[in-house]
Amino acid sequence: MNKEKNKTLLQGFEWYLPEDGAHFDTISSKANELNKMGITGVWLPPAYKGANGASDVGYGVYDMYDLGEFDQKGSIPTKYGTKEQYIKAIKKLQAKGIKVFADIVFNHRMGADGLEEVNACEYVSNDRNNKMSEAVPILAWTSFTFPGRNGMYSDFKWNHSHFDGVDWDDKSKRNGIFLFEGKSFEQNVDRELGNYDYLMGADLDMDNPEVIDELDKWGKWYLEQTNVDGFRLDAVKHIDFKFYTHWLTKLRKESGKELPSIAEYWNPEVSSLCRYMDVSGNVTSLFDVPLHFNFFKASTGNAGFNMSRIFENTLTDKRPDYSVTFVDNHDTQPGQALESFVLSWFKPLAYAMILLRKDGIPCVFYGDLYGIPHDNIAPVYGLQKLIYARSCFAYGTQTDYFDHENIIGWTRSGSPNYPNSGLAVLLSDGPAGSKFMCVGANHAGETFVDLLNNCNDRITLDEAGCAEFKVNGGSVSVWISEKAI
Repeated sequence: MNKEKNKTLLQGFEWYLPEDGAHFDTISSKANELNKMGITGVWLPPAYKGANGASDVGYGVYDMYDLGEFDQKGSIPTKYGTKEQYIKAIKKLQAKGIKVFADIVFNHRMGADGLEEVNACEYVSNDRNNKMSEAVPILAWTSFTFPGRNGMYSDFKWNHSHFDGVDWDDKSKRNGIFLFEGKSFEQNVDRELGNYDYLMGADLDMDNPEVIDELDKWGKWYLEQTNVDGFRLDAVKHIDFKFYTHWLTKLRKESGKELPSIAEYWNPEVSSLCRYMDVSGNVTSLFDVPLHFNFFKASTGNAGFNMSRIFENTLTDKRPDYSVTFVDNHDTQPGQALESFVLSWFKPLAYAMILLRKDGIPCVFYGDLYGIPHDNIAPVYGLQKLIYARSCFAYGTQTDYFDHENIIGWTRSGSPNYPNSGLAVLLSDGPAGSKFMCVGANHAGETFVDLLNNCNDRITLDEAGCAEFKVNGGSVSVWISEKAI
């Protein structure tokens, strides 16, 4: 029998963290706490210098060789700290048995050191297959020379030949979608806007062998410098679908490490995610974006969402072995580009659904675990207990009771490798209710209590390990053996 502890990831940041260069130290200080809670992996924020220096969240990438080590863009540290603090955080987490996932942002570059004149055609913003003009000279921010680093680690300099387009012409001082003459948008990308190769900034040309070679070299350097365990891959819908097939396979082979990865493909249609997996050869797991949107719809649906169908047409339903489930992240939180924040009353229900079931690997959002002071958002009620319950109790055969539009539940029979494991979960997005569910005969005669203290009842299981379990309206109860308390 598999003795491996259930995996639980933490997205180790949210958008509005203080710009004080202290976050990596904060994560270091939480390593022991996270381990005891049941966290097995942490996705750390982008560690390299962004265009806005110490105030850059990390997705406006300037210099990937500057991990908070050089005086560039107005600071030595990044928003989260210095290279030394970053390495320390990685080592502290790993010392507690927690794997570290580095955030990899390749698609676009920002904060160039100089302008270059280049001929470019303009395309319709919402239809990238529709050209608006023939090639004319523009001034593009595409010269990256990194004077503050002065050739340390790499002497590679970026110029317009390494990119295929930009969204700003400094000659005419206006925005637009400008494709450089002689270049073409990648075809193996998401079909939103006709072709979603271009996202923002200076867009990398993945058909240029120099670009691929440099990204390969950087990956090897980064792994040697940091010794991270795996990767979170940003915005893969905008990059040739087979690029990471190449990059990850090569790096895994050269390093001899497993290097698990999780990719962000932001699309609510599960067919698009499955297409990416098929084309890329299942080289990475994906975040289950369709499930996030089901949670959002259920939380705003005034009990009108059919809870029995909440996992339909999700990655967890179609490709459970490659699904990383989540409730919210830094992009969906209030004020951000993909804002679709699950309402607070529903958060415990959503987390129970990703933490206490067998399919998918859950990723907990830092802003849900510790709150978002910027918006006066408190930590999610009971979330630490739910993470702990996954670590200690959510094992064994799963039996589903998805037979009602509002009230759904499931049980886990438990495992002899985890004493007193096994549980029964019941949740409702509408009225209070109950459901007869069976945990298993191995729990016959045991008394179960609600770990979250939402229901005060003590429920005794019959000789078959079954009982009528209860839940309050708009709530979730996680019933575990009283012996486990």
